[in-house]
Amino acid sequence: MRRLFGFIGLTAGGWLGWWVGSFVGITTAVVLSGIFSGAGLWAARWIGQEYME
Repeated sequence: MRRLFGFIGLTAGGWLGWWVGSFVGITTAVVLSGIFSGAGLWAARWIGQEYME
């Protein structure tokens, strides 16, 4: 279940970062997508650990 949450958080974070960065430019979108992907993965794993154990 943690891996599923991680995948969902990674995907949602990457999409959100890309969407925010696309207003500035392609390079910003790529960088923010990576940053938001990591943040989404961390948040999803934290939620899974706190509420699913």
